[in-house]
Amino acid sequence: MADERRIIKLKLDIIFKQMFGDAKNESVIANFLSGILEIPRGSIKKIIMENVELVPDYHFGKFCRLDLKMQVDDKIVNIEMQLNNHNNFRERTLYYWSRVYSDELKESDDYGKLRDTICINIVNFNLFDCENFHSHFKVMEKERHEVLTDTFAIHFFELKKLGKNPDKNNMMKLWLQLVNAETEEELEMLENTGVKEIREAIVILRELNADEKMRQLAFTREKAIRDEANAINSARAEGISEGRAEGRAEGIAEGRAEGIAEGRAEGITSVVEKLKARGMSDEEINEILSDE
Repeated sequence: MADERRIIKLKLDIIFKQMFGDAKNESVIANFLSGILEIPRGSIKKIIMENVELVPDYHFGKFCRLDLKMQVDDKIVNIEMQLNNHNNFRERTLYYWSRVYSDELKESDDYGKLRDTICINIVNFNLFDCENFHSHFKVMEKERHEVLTDTFAIHFFELKKLGKNPDKNNMMKLWLQLVNAETEEELEMLENTGVKEIREAIVILRELNADEKMRQLAFTREKAIRDEANAINSARAEGISEGRAEGRAEGIAEGRAEGIAEGRAEGITSVVEKLKARGMSDEEINEILSDE
């Protein structure tokens, strides 16, 4: 496939934020939320963006997280586009939801002022052991399935499970296929569905694609994300595997569990050294190692 048929990827977080974090695209943002959350478009009256700025350029050499936070009528919506798989991503998502939810309450405020908070996670990897690309979590009673509160909602959308064939009657899937598109051919397939909302978004994506500065920004960000993935994978493979192998050898030789623990500790030390050498912060390293 010719290189000129490739496009900047909407699933790249900074491009995603350029489209869905710009107040001038409010109509497209509302259409997107209506499609992926399966709520009536007419029910979305007002959208207020809360963190529309891009992170400073110097952060692109590090491993950072970009998200979108917005007020949608009387609800808070937080959207994260994640390309790399961190081992404890589910726990991290729950933590971010709790932060967004609790930040709404000021000192001495009544709990009744807490608003429905929806976290949307669009991920470029398989997260759950199922065929469904959409997973919607709520807090409910185990036996009766009674929902405790409507204030809690976390959605995961797994792009790897989508497939390529557009269905003009499935707006959720169409929007996610647009997010997942990497070539002009894929955009044309989506255009050919004739769905007005999708065609309007494609116009904006093509405008971003024609902007040389935006293409360079996307290239820089994509390289940082690849570096992150390589750092995580190589550190895990070299450090943790070595540590566990040493631990097993020592444990067998000495016949003590302490040998295994000691070897694993050495492996984790190796991991930390490798990740710090690649510029990762202590918080990011703890996140990677927390479930090892």
